[in-house]
Amino acid sequence: MGKALIIGAGGVASVCVHKCCQNPDVFEEICIASRTKSKCDALKEKLDGVRTKISTAQVNADNVDELIALINSFKPDVVINLALPYQDLTIMDACLATKVNYVDTANYEPLDTAKFEYSWQWAYRERFEKAGITALLGSGFDPGVTGVFSAYAMKHQFDEINYIDILDCNAGDHGYPFATNFNPEINIREVSAKGSYIEDGKWVETEPMEIKRVYNFPEIGEKDMYLLHHEELESLALNIKGIKRIRFFMTFGQSYLTHLKCLENVGMTSIEPIDFEGKKIVPLQVLKAVLPDPASLGPRTVGKTNIGCIFIGKKDGKDKTYYLYNVCDHQECYKEVGSQAISYTTGVPAMIGAAMLLTGKWNTPGVHNIEEFDPDPFMDALNKFGLPWKESFDPELVD
Repeated sequence: MGKALIIGAGGVASVCVHKCCQNPDVFEEICIASRTKSKCDALKEKLDGVRTKISTAQVNADNVDELIALINSFKPDVVINLALPYQDLTIMDACLATKVNYVDTANYEPLDTAKFEYSWQWAYRERFEKAGITALLGSGFDPGVTGVFSAYAMKHQFDEINYIDILDCNAGDHGYPFATNFNPEINIREVSAKGSYIEDGKWVETEPMEIKRVYNFPEIGEKDMYLLHHEELESLALNIKGIKRIRFFMTFGQSYLTHLKCLENVGMTSIEPIDFEGKKIVPLQVLKAVLPDPASLGPRTVGKTNIGCIFIGKKDGKDKTYYLYNVCDHQECYKEVGSQAISYTTGVPAMIGAAMLLTGKWNTPGVHNIEEFDPDPFMDALNKFGLPWKESFDPELVD
């Protein structure tokens, strides 16, 4: 069917590569590329004997010319960006120059400020449309599957959706006093930023971790969760009919929060460069270097995740509630692909989003968020490739 260039070689990329190889009729050939080629080679070795043809390459994703040269050499039909969010724009520039479709899992972030919004990438809309290529933004889980869930609910369950609460629960235990389940730098920037939600068309800002709720998650139980800013709020508020309020909550254990507060208090979560022995260093990047690599957490993480959306709206003039969610087991993910559930729940949708473009099921030139497309083939693929979804018509609501 086609060729995919996968940029990145961390935990999410590992899952995506495994899943591409489980779908060889669509992914006939893939190239894994990152700054460290040995990581790409190690991934390739794990999949020796699969039908999908695998090659590897070294590339600096900050360098547009290097990216263009690699794309021209490999000639992919789609580029799957699983590098850092800082590199979204350079990879989009390279895709524009070579007229190749683009997929990512998280919005662009400037390196020098923790700012999460789509404005930089939405600015590419006209150029991608004129080039006749598609950029699919946010094909992870949240953003990603949460957007597909919203589109599915809008298509099949509601005439209008007035309230959406996105709930992200990780009840996994890795045994460390403090570690992050995905890139520490991105994780801590996200968690330590001010929270926000959209109500009546306006952003409402909160202090970090100011709003706390307790929720009884199916198959997990009661967990503390906190309101955060998350990028899909911005696009869903525009693309889902009838929105009055949309919020995002994520669970955190007390040990994580206590360690994070201590690190904040001593300046280790700062992204402002400081002078150290005649060099400029960023404290958060130093902290990242000493924390456990999220890709190493798989064999020691036990428990489950539950990520989903609670919708409140109207159907045929009557009030309605609906809950769509997925439960994922860390150890089952590790047995299958050698990664914990956080990487799994992001890597699987990245593959599915790319497959939607390769098969032509989603084919609209321009820059699009995932909820703008027909959700049905994506929802079918979730069930087929390891992220089966569940639904409830009488969920517990968040106050």
